[in-house]
Amino acid sequence: MAETLVEICVDTVDGIAAAARGGADRIELCSALALGGMTPSVGLMTAAAGCGLPVHAMIRPRAGGFRWRHADLTAMRDDVAAVGEAGLAGVVIGALDDRGGLDLPVLRALMADAAGLSVTLHRCIDLIEDRVTAMEQAIDLGIGTILSSGGAARAVDGLGELGRLMDRAAGRITIMPGSGITADTVWHLRGLSPLAIHASCSVAVTEEDDVVRLGFGPIDRRDTSAEAVRALVAEVRAW
Repeated sequence: MAETLVEICVDTVDGIAAAARGGADRIELCSALALGGMTPSVGLMTAAAGCGLPVHAMIRPRAGGFRWRHADLTAMRDDVAAVGEAGLAGVVIGALDDRGGLDLPVLRALMADAAGLSVTLHRCIDLIEDRVTAMEQAIDLGIGTILSSGGAARAVDGLGELGRLMDRAAGRITIMPGSGITADTVWHLRGLSPLAIHASCSVAVTEEDDVVRLGFGPIDRRDTSAEAVRALVAEVRAW
């Protein structure tokens, strides 16, 4: 079996360093992972550009769903340009229309702006009933990877759907399992022979009392653990 790429999602400068120390193959760079991940700042992109790993930046201008207004799309297109200017390797995008499928006009616009970058379709696909059709549309758009849990809360609970997507993909696009993957659960995915997996490898971080006094907490903050990344990579490399 070909070696499986391990992608780690991070949202801090410390997380970037931890993912690299732990042996990650690629980074998904976000802000606000507690809200599902949003577009990172230009400063965070600049920091990630020097980490020595390929970095894909999330393009999501706000929390909530994935139905974008014109103003959202304008911001997203500017963010894609910023990713290219920062020298990062790729972007992570997604958009849904009012019928519950992929918003193809929005995705076409983002793909045009992302020319020369690797592109991943994020877990908006897990909200689509007909994921096979969505996958075929993603292939037609030129998207290289789909991040999915198989429509389940955790990838280990969506193995059947993930396997179905991989079979139908037949190597035309990479189906990357993600959600709830840790060193203790990743063995469930071995039978799928995934080309890539996605995880956060985060641990709880004690927040300073100051932010609580300002009315911003208590905050259950998490950050990437190099030890958790290392343990996950070791399990995958043992396949």
